[in-house]
Amino acid sequence: MLLDPDMSEERYVEDCEICCNPIQIVFTLLDGRVVRFEAVRLQ
Repeated sequence: MLLDPDMSEERYVEDCEICCNPIQIVFTLLDGRVVRFEAVRLQ
């Protein structure tokens, strides 16, 4: 998974590459480093 380093925080939904179920991705970057990353399966 590629994260856009120009974004400081982002939330989006994408299909899992393995099972094709939707997952919500949430991440926060600070000075180009990932300080928060969550991947939550959506029902």
